[in-house]
Order: sequence, then C-alpha cells, then structure tokens
Amino acid sequence: MTRAFSIALCLVLALGMECAHADPVDTAKSVIRQQIQAFIEDDAEAAYSFASPGIRAKFPDRAVFFEMVKKSYQHLYRPGNFAFGRSKLIGDEVIQEVLISGADGKDWTAIYELVPQPDGSYKINGVMMVQTAPGPAL
Repeated sequence: MTRAFSIALCLVLALGMECAHADPVDTAKSVIRQQIQAFIEDDAEAAYSFASPGIRAKFPDRAVFFEMVKKSYQHLYRPGNFAFGRSKLIGDEVIQEVLISGADGKDWTAIYELVPQPDGSYKINGVMMVQTAPGPAL
C-alpha cells in the first residue's frame, strides 16, 4: 500500500466513525431544516423524502402529502422565521421544538417527532402545532 492510499483510507474510516456517532439531536435539526427549506422552495419530492414510513403509509403520494402540509401546516410551509427550541431523546426517538414566527405575525411552536431508520438516518414521524402567546413587546 502506498502512503497516500493509507492516509486516504484512514481518513475515510475516521469520517465514517464520525458519521456513525453523529448526535441524534443535531441530525434531527438538520432533517427539519432541510424539510422546511424544501417547503419554502415548493419542492414536494424533497419535502416528502424526510417523511417516515408511517407518514408515507398515510400519504402514499407526495402531491397529497404536500397539499396536506399547505392546508394544515401553513406556518411550516411558509414560516416567517424559525429557531430550534428544546429537544428530548426518548429511547432513540427525538422530540424537537421549533419556534416559528408565522408570516401572519402569530407565534407557533411545532413539536416534531423523529424516528431512526435502519440506515441510521432520521425521518419525521409527526408534527404537532401549538399557537404560543406572544412575548413582551421590545
């Protein structure tokens, strides 16, 4: 083995080990961020790719899924601004708050449930929207 090949092999193995030990909460936040970006870009295929098998069973067609999001989750579909709130691990599932300032000026909290997949990725298994009281005026 050449020295360059040995170094490259070690780097690949180290990166693989790094990925295998990724923090589930960081992974969940990345999935949520990517799905919200897909909503903003009207990319139904990308948005649907982050849905868990359970969600895909309820909405087997990405167009039906996307229409459901537009009607029932307008604040996720077109958030004004969003930030991550608290997170919690329950077993290997991630519960993640997303704080949203809606385009209508109302504040919302989206509570995401993400479940691990056999390949190590996380998929969104459900979202509950809760309207929150506005904070004090600045």
